[in-house]
Amino acid sequence: MKISIIIPTCNEEGFIQSLLRYLNGLDAHGLLREIIVVDGSSTDRTVAHAKLAGAIVLSSDIRSRAVQLNLGAEMATGDVYYFLHADSLPPESLFEDLYNTIDAGFEAGCYQLSFDKSHWFLRLNAWFTRFDCEAFRFGDQSLFVTQNAYHKIGGYDQKLTILEDNEIITRLKKKVKFRLLNKKVVTSARKYIACGVFRLQFSYYLLYLFYKLGGTQQFLLKTYRVLLGKSWSSSG
Repeated sequence: MKISIIIPTCNEEGFIQSLLRYLNGLDAHGLLREIIVVDGSSTDRTVAHAKLAGAIVLSSDIRSRAVQLNLGAEMATGDVYYFLHADSLPPESLFEDLYNTIDAGFEAGCYQLSFDKSHWFLRLNAWFTRFDCEAFRFGDQSLFVTQNAYHKIGGYDQKLTILEDNEIITRLKKKVKFRLLNKKVVTSARKYIACGVFRLQFSYYLLYLFYKLGGTQQFLLKTYRVLLGKSWSSSG
């Protein structure tokens, strides 16, 4: 079994090189096929750093995680795709976890969540990710899926610019065996620091509620920008 890691980026020079070195250092058993970075028109040194660290770098004219991740999957040659944010670190047992989970008959899954900042409200939010409920499944937890399962469901829905990660997991769980692993991805709390912990999380709760009530992507994106401004891209 070979694993392709796919990372969407946009202006991630502060994270990408150290992440790629970390990932390459975990592959003790030769399970890693390739790391594909799909860049959404970065204006910093993300692309240069990714190439220097040995990643395959693709360019996307559209800055959208769904589009970028699908583009990466189209080029991937591994048996398993592992979708990861540039500011998130999976456990050191990543490759063994994926191998053992797939070998046990599961076709997709994700980790639980933790943050790199100690704050009681962030710890509380992360605590809820231990429950196997779609309301607590988002892209920061990363996602692995076999090539066959990915193509069975048609990949990410490129019509979505918000909550594309939650939507694909919901579809996967209806079609294949999905496992929530009892380990954690450590993700950056930078957005919480910049926007305010309570403001950002309230915004996420509100957006998810509107999404479940049938809000259009246009409405969700407009709400997102009203609540948080235009500075946070939907990629990376």
